[in-house]
Amino acid sequence: MSLTLPAYAKINLTLEALAKRADGYHEIVTVLQTVSLADTLTFEPGESLDLSCNIPSLQSADNLVLKAATLLREETGCLKGASIRLTKGIPIAAGLGSGATDAAATLVGLNRLWELNLPPQRLMELAANLGSDAPFFLCGGTALAKGRGEKVTPLPPAPELWMVLLRPAIEPVIGKTAQLYSQLNPSHFTSGQFTERLVDHLNEGESINTSLLFNVFEQVAFDFFPKLFDYRSRFLRAGAASVHLAGAGSTLFALVPDEAQGKAILSNLEADGLEAYLVRTVEVVSLDSVRDRQC
Repeated sequence: MSLTLPAYAKINLTLEALAKRADGYHEIVTVLQTVSLADTLTFEPGESLDLSCNIPSLQSADNLVLKAATLLREETGCLKGASIRLTKGIPIAAGLGSGATDAAATLVGLNRLWELNLPPQRLMELAANLGSDAPFFLCGGTALAKGRGEKVTPLPPAPELWMVLLRPAIEPVIGKTAQLYSQLNPSHFTSGQFTERLVDHLNEGESINTSLLFNVFEQVAFDFFPKLFDYRSRFLRAGAASVHLAGAGSTLFALVPDEAQGKAILSNLEADGLEAYLVRTVEVVSLDSVRDRQC
């Protein structure tokens, strides 16, 4: 038996920090959206847990794929093994959920391969131990997340959006997200009003435009990544009307009216020697039943 699953990237359409909690985390509220850029994971029965990847440096015990598989075995007492092949399509440490989406797909894939039959809510609980974004990827599509990101509620699908993503040639920073959170102070906190406004538009089935987007990290990321100013300028020169930060960065993205205009901007960025992607929103999910309930 062999099982292959996609693991989609995400964009935070809004991301607000409400307060710093006593446990050191920040209370956040965010609207997340899966997009068509994806990794692929293939699962086959095996004697032990083995991971292969098209990026050899990711074949380590620190990879969230192996952490998810190990957690699943520990929590269920399952003694089965698996051979897992990970093909990366999503840039790593770029604000797109690259590791968390792989962890979520691993929980789903091995739950099926090993015939564990864990219910969706139990998978959500396990995912929360693997990263704040991981529970969202079990829902996929368009969703509202609260707490530190682990409390996920599916939302009506966003009208199809096309986006261009620009991955700056900036070396990944260890602990980047935690460092960016440490840069926030009470002047950066909001009350959730940007997210509430976007959710209202989604509930009414209205179109999404750049005026509805918000990311608290945009107030600190351009100091944290000094080269980001230059990449944003080059993105604008390539034809983007408005440029936004993806998650904790350093990826930048721009909404585009349609695929044709997205291709034109993509071509301009690639001609400038930049790594860029044209993506659209997707509502395909790893675990369909999760979206039938509040996660």
